[in-house]
Amino acid sequence: MRPDTPAENVDHTAEAARLERTAGLYPEDAEALLLQAAAHLELAGDRPAATALYDSLLSSQTGLENPYLVRALKASNLWEYGHEAEARAIITGVRAAAPRDPAPWVIVAEALEAHDELEAAQETFTEGARLLLTDVPEPPYSTHPLLFGRHRVRRMLGVAHDDWDRLADTLHSSSVSLDELHDPKRVWSLGSDNPAELEAEISRLRAELGTYREALSRPFPVAVLHWPKDELAELLDTYPTLTTEYPSHEEHLTTIEASLRELSTSGTPNLGIVTGTVPSYEAFAASEATSPADPDLLPQYATTLAARGRAVEWPPQRGAACWCGSGRPYETCHGA
Repeated sequence: MRPDTPAENVDHTAEAARLERTAGLYPEDAEALLLQAAAHLELAGDRPAATALYDSLLSSQTGLENPYLVRALKASNLWEYGHEAEARAIITGVRAAAPRDPAPWVIVAEALEAHDELEAAQETFTEGARLLLTDVPEPPYSTHPLLFGRHRVRRMLGVAHDDWDRLADTLHSSSVSLDELHDPKRVWSLGSDNPAELEAEISRLRAELGTYREALSRPFPVAVLHWPKDELAELLDTYPTLTTEYPSHEEHLTTIEASLRELSTSGTPNLGIVTGTVPSYEAFAASEATSPADPDLLPQYATTLAARGRAVEWPPQRGAACWCGSGRPYETCHGA
């Protein structure tokens, strides 16, 4: 979650510097930490420095987990301090790449919306929804902002509701309807002398705040630990007693999918997968003053990775690559 505390309450520059130092200590979390640092720099008003952080991430030798998210955030930031042409070019590139993560779609669409490009924003929200939600029986939680943003822009454009707008209405859990929250005439009530109109606007603001707090308080996923083949081989070579937990890599992958399906069938929501590395696991074991050979440490490690925001949603979005790293679509791999 990116910070949004006003600059007068937090020293955002100092917080960004602290996060950059922390990223140097924990390379496996550098991407997430530097994105947080860039957000603090944006809030501090130092947008060029934030762009420099985005550029350093995009030029890093290690592969990024969410490169299109970084590009989308860079475009949004650039547009805010006068680099409109470059921002537009990046937004066009993100849309053409058609990422399977809803976050880049939401960020570039909201950047267009913020600069009164409502038609382009609607097209972008719709492209993302069409890609990620076609033939999906239940929209994953991560796609809700895509539907809500699309509903908001279409309400401002005054177009009639369609099936996705009605779906957004059903997903919205607040006591105040989306139609009312996204009413373009709301801005006039803020300058009204009518107590009833002002009271209604206060109720709407409270509903929005409640929805925002609910999103912030959403617990981290119930996550299952995944070891890539090379990492698992190194783990078992160093700590052979863990062979009882992982007889083979193929069985390990099968167990992950089976465990997640069992949890899903039992009604457990918010499921995810965290990927372990041997150096990270050994560092965690040292912090817990426990031997890495102790199998009881494995679920604790998985929970800690999930709490640090390292979990990826399960099941993957339609058409996305399988979580196992094969490169094949999930539907034709472990999702078959």
